[in-house]
Amino acid sequence: MTNKLFNQKIGRRALLRGVAGAAGAVAIGMPYVARAESKGRIVVGTWGGDYARLLNKNIEKPFLIPQGWDVVQAQAGDPERRAKMLAERRLPRGSSDVQGLNGPTMYQMYHLGVTQKIDYDKIPNASHLLPTMKFEYGVGHIYSGMVPVFDPKLSTKPASYKEVFDPKFGDKLGIIDIQYQYTIVAASLAAGGSLTNLEPGKKLLLEIRKAGARIYPTNEAFAQGLKTQEIDIGIMWKARTVQWQNAGIEVESTAPSEGALLYISGFVIPKNAPDVDGAYAYLNAMLEPAAQQEFAKDMGYNPTADNAEIPDELNKRIGFTKAEIANLKNLDFGYMSDHDVELKNWWDKEFKG
Repeated sequence: MTNKLFNQKIGRRALLRGVAGAAGAVAIGMPYVARAESKGRIVVGTWGGDYARLLNKNIEKPFLIPQGWDVVQAQAGDPERRAKMLAERRLPRGSSDVQGLNGPTMYQMYHLGVTQKIDYDKIPNASHLLPTMKFEYGVGHIYSGMVPVFDPKLSTKPASYKEVFDPKFGDKLGIIDIQYQYTIVAASLAAGGSLTNLEPGKKLLLEIRKAGARIYPTNEAFAQGLKTQEIDIGIMWKARTVQWQNAGIEVESTAPSEGALLYISGFVIPKNAPDVDGAYAYLNAMLEPAAQQEFAKDMGYNPTADNAEIPDELNKRIGFTKAEIANLKNLDFGYMSDHDVELKNWWDKEFKG
C-alpha cells in the first residue's frame, strides 16, 4: 500500500469517526463539541435530585465537558457513599474521584484516613474562596442555615426551633430523614441542650414523633408535603425555601432565635481517587464565579467564592442579616464524627422505629 493510499484510508476513517461522534451527540440531545481527545473521566459522588441536576447544569456542562472531561455522577445518599468509601479505602484505586459531603462528614472521612489533604495550589479559583470555607480536608461549595420553614397561613410565625418542635403540631410537622444530624442538634437547642448535649433533643424528638410527626425520606419529598399541605411546618435550609418559592410552593422561613445551624456542602478527594487531576479540575470549576452565581439563583445557597456577585434582591432572600450571621452556629465536627454511628442507630431504631 502506498503512503498516499494509506493516508487517504486513515483520513476517511478519521472523518467517519468524527461524523459518527457528531451524529451520536445530536441523537442524544447534546451539543457536539469537537475536541482532540478526552482528558479523562471524572466520577463524582453526589446526592441525587436537584443537587445532582444543578451540578450537571452549572458546573459539568459549561466548564468541564467542553474542556474534554467525561463526567459521570455516582448518585446515592451520604451514608451509603461514605460506607462505600470506607469499604474501598484499602484498594489501590477507588471508584470515585470527588465526593460531595456536608461539613461534619467531610471532617469525618478525613480523620478516618479515607480522603486526602487538599492542595490549594492546584485550584486557581481558590484564591477567591472564603477563609471559612477553606478546609484542609475539603473545599466548601455552597452554604446556608437551618431555619424554621412553614406555610404562610399559620396564625403565628415560628421564630425559634423550640416553636417548631412543638407536639401541638401533630402530623402537620414534617421531619427529613437524611437531615438526622442537624435535626437532632436543632431539637437539642430547642430543648435547652447544646451542640454536644443532645439528650434533651432526643427526648423532644420522641415526643413529637409520638404526637404524629411525619418523616420524609428526602428534601424533595418534604417539599411535596408542603405543596400538598400534608404538613405545615418543619426545619430546612433557608436556601431550599427560596428554591421552593421559585417552584410556586407557598412557604416562608425565619431565622431561629437559638442561632441557625450552618450548613456547608463541599467536596473531598478520596486518597485512592483514580484521576486526581480530574478531581482538582472539578474543584476549580465549581468555584468559577458563573457556577457559583447560578447555584445561588437556582438553589438559593450562598456562594463560597468572594468574586461571585449576587444581586441585592436575591441576596436578601438567600442571605442573613449581620446579626443573624453573628448568631450562626456550626456543628462540632469532631463530636459529630465520634458519635455519628451512635446517632444514626438511635435515629433508625428508636426515633423512626
